Amino acid sequence: MAITLEQLRAHYPPVQGRALSKQLDRLDPHCIAFIGLSPFAVLATGGAGGQLDASPRGGAPGFVQVLDPQTLLLPDAKGNNRLDSFSNIAETGRAGLLFMIPGVDETLRVNGEASLSDHPALLAHFAGERNPPRLVMRLRVAEAYLHCAKALMRSRLWDSAAQVERSVLPTMGQMIQDQTGGSGPRETQEQMVARYAPDL
Repeated sequence: MAITLEQLRAHYPPVQGRALSKQLDRLDPHCIAFIGLSPFAVLATGGAGGQLDASPRGGAPGFVQVLDPQTLLLPDAKGNNRLDSFSNIAETGRAGLLFMIPGVDETLRVNGEASLSDHPALLAHFAGERNPPRLVMRLRVAEAYLHCAKALMRSRLWDSAAQVERSVLPTMGQMIQDQTGGSGPRETQEQMVARYAPDL
């Protein structure tokens, strides 16, 4: 039987103090510096039908640009063309970003109103990219706050001693072929890396 919101709150003490006061409605200098150093973020969206998506996004540090303290710009990147995240944004106009910096255990969460644009003035912000975007997601900041380090400390995500050799799993080509029932030659890890190279 599912836990109700009232029952949920009964299991935990009330939220208070810094956990509440740290939430901002804009990007302050610390948030802006964090985003400028981040080469990786997770984009979270939800569609009108209740479908959810969390999609990894990456680029050179600062690939998500700060237009002003209320506005972020996220360029699209060549991918599989499923457009799960962008479809959700087109339907609901909401998105969240979780920024990470390699070696830093704290993360930055930014939520707000999202829209997609192909306006030349917005695309021009990324004109120097190897693969210029076709669309830009514009996020109007509603909530921004630094998240504590506990999850990344527990996971030892940046600890070199905790790194897993890629060879412990089959290649992506092998796994997808098994999942889809495909046949024929399986793409090796090296072939996949070479195929991805032009889009990086």
